[in-house]
Amino acid sequence: MRRPISLFLSALVLFSAALPLAAQKFQAKNIVFKGVPEYSEEELLAASGLKKGATLTAAEMNDHLKLLVDSGVFGSLKYSFDGANLVYTMTPAATLYPIRLENLPLAPGKDLDAKLHDRFPLYHGKVPSEGGLLENVRSALEQLLAAQGINATVTVLPYSAPGAKDVSAMDFAIESPPVRVGEIHLEGVSPEMQAKAKSVADLAGKADFNTESSAGNLEHALSLFYSEEGYSSVKVHAEQSGNPIVAGDAVEIPFKLTIVEGRHYALGTIRLPSGELLTLADINKAAGVTSTSLETLSIKGGVTLRTALLYVTGECKSKGYMECVVTPHPQYDDANSVVNYTFEIQTGPAYTMGNLKIDNVSDDLRAAMLAAWKLPAGAVFSEKAIRDYFSSQGNKTPLGRTFAALNCRYKLAANPETHIVDVTLTLERKQ
Repeated sequence: MRRPISLFLSALVLFSAALPLAAQKFQAKNIVFKGVPEYSEEELLAASGLKKGATLTAAEMNDHLKLLVDSGVFGSLKYSFDGANLVYTMTPAATLYPIRLENLPLAPGKDLDAKLHDRFPLYHGKVPSEGGLLENVRSALEQLLAAQGINATVTVLPYSAPGAKDVSAMDFAIESPPVRVGEIHLEGVSPEMQAKAKSVADLAGKADFNTESSAGNLEHALSLFYSEEGYSSVKVHAEQSGNPIVAGDAVEIPFKLTIVEGRHYALGTIRLPSGELLTLADINKAAGVTSTSLETLSIKGGVTLRTALLYVTGECKSKGYMECVVTPHPQYDDANSVVNYTFEIQTGPAYTMGNLKIDNVSDDLRAAMLAAWKLPAGAVFSEKAIRDYFSSQGNKTPLGRTFAALNCRYKLAANPETHIVDVTLTLERKQ
């Protein structure tokens, strides 16, 4: 989550009471920096613009101090001069943050950090939440993009990881023009899979570009497609291919996907963790298949791995586990060309029902809807219960006929700290 920046810079600057008059000039034979061992003398000299042996007035000494203050990297600074030794004493800023590239087609890491450090000696992979170094890095990123032919406006805001309140990084994003995933070139696809794979890649490519996740999203989409087609051991690697392309009013980032299909497997059985939330009878009933084993579920007759994953995930969420993650672990039977799976289920915390809000209805209808609502505050939250609420009223009741004539929508607001879900119901006229 990106947060707005306040434009307030706090830095305590202390000046020695025994400094020379502003018009007098003195030679600083030695320049000493104290309090920030993480920065070398060469870096601090370069950042402050000072040179050993320079002849300076008190005003000029103050100007060089101001360059360090304005960087935002230091908490407090002061200097003293005894006629020969110019000593700068400082403390580091309370917090510096790593940079995060949201949609910039630049590779984060050592090479980019080295380029920024060459320009700004105080940059050690992190920036303050405000100040000169932050602005310098933002401007430098615009210049690096311009070198690729992209004239972009880059903004920077504090970033918090999903579900977290504390700032974890400073997020740099291209505000304009829009940046999208561009043409996707496929390598390693067999002739019989070419048309289907290209269709899936084209669909997955119609998305906004994200520096961190676009490659992973493309890999996931193609891996899932191949798994559904029986190539459960497929390997997919996505990487940016060539330079960004400025197309009309947008920037498109081309990708290359290298695919190692592997052999074709039939889907065998799915084993559930012992003592988990779901019974095999539940899955059998939902999937429309039968099983004679109490431990495994045979998948036949068109029921796919995705069907089972969706069902297991849905059942977990129906019990309040909104953050549940179901991971299939394959076991390959090469002799019979069959793949079996064991499901690992990480439920996460259980969520409960919070406030219910009903929008866009009359007072009488709102009262009728509230009377029919069966999920009170504090009960285990179930998204399925909301869908059932709309579908189970029947056409023989006034409320059921109202629901049938309108579009019934709902919006969830889950709080990851309190594990409470607030629900907003909305009824809209059908177009």
